[in-house]
Amino acid sequence: MVTAAHATDQQIEAFLSHLRAERGFSVNTIAAYRSDLAQLQEALAGGREDVRWERVGERDMEDVRLSLGEQGYSSTSLARKVAAVRSFFRFLLEEGVIDANPAERMQTRRPSRTLPNVLTEREVVRLLRAASERPGPEGVRDRVMLELTYAAGLRVSEVVGPQGLELSALSLDSGWVRVFGKGGKERLAPVYPGIVQQIAAYAEKVRPQLLAHSKRRGPVASALFLNANGHPMTRQGYWFVLKGAAARAGIARRLTPHTLRHSFATHLLHGGAPLRHVQELLGHASIATTQIYTHLTDSQVREAFEHAHPRA
Repeated sequence: MVTAAHATDQQIEAFLSHLRAERGFSVNTIAAYRSDLAQLQEALAGGREDVRWERVGERDMEDVRLSLGEQGYSSTSLARKVAAVRSFFRFLLEEGVIDANPAERMQTRRPSRTLPNVLTEREVVRLLRAASERPGPEGVRDRVMLELTYAAGLRVSEVVGPQGLELSALSLDSGWVRVFGKGGKERLAPVYPGIVQQIAAYAEKVRPQLLAHSKRRGPVASALFLNANGHPMTRQGYWFVLKGAAARAGIARRLTPHTLRHSFATHLLHGGAPLRHVQELLGHASIATTQIYTHLTDSQVREAFEHAHPRA
């Protein structure tokens, strides 16, 4: 267990402030770094109240790495913890707190990346049609919400919830929606004319019907997507909508809101979109994150080849 003294280490707090203020990391990412570094501090303190970071050596870091490896973490979690430690010591070196980086050679086995689950284009059509089958204004909302997610490759947190779409984010005349992604970074996402018309019809005719069910007093909800009670749609509500549409569409495999985003990227690459353009549309900070979709399309090409070629 991490003690209170350990949790308030000045150097760790300075590093977290740097991540928050200068690198724009999200609240969730900061919390993960805080937990990982508190664990590091506990391992190095050895019962003392604090750690003298300038006295930490490579052998200490090797002991930490071995200790983490023995605790049964997944390769992904272990890689994240090591990355947090390496980043922290680089910060201490740049700040002049230490003269050498003891974590420079600290490595762990790279986690294997699983290819994301995607829908075929026909499955997307089936899913959207099934969303429309829900009776009443909810069916119209569900279709628009799911298709907009796919149309612009959005994260569920960019569609609903605290950072979700608001009415003011729509620029339908020019075919754009303003999106706030990870770390509050803003981007403009283009949408095709068909979904523009659906959004406009929903916002003008259907959303007011949902809003009329609200019994809340005070400011009127500005969220684009509302639930049956006229309140802003939550991420849990989105999941409920997606699962219901998938069941009606006869799609038995497990879907998540991110499946629509994965499908968007994969279908764009299949259609010949340059990787850099897909990166911009997804809002990825690094093109390396986007490159997993090239592996996905390569595997699908190989599968199609082996299925269709008479000598394969």
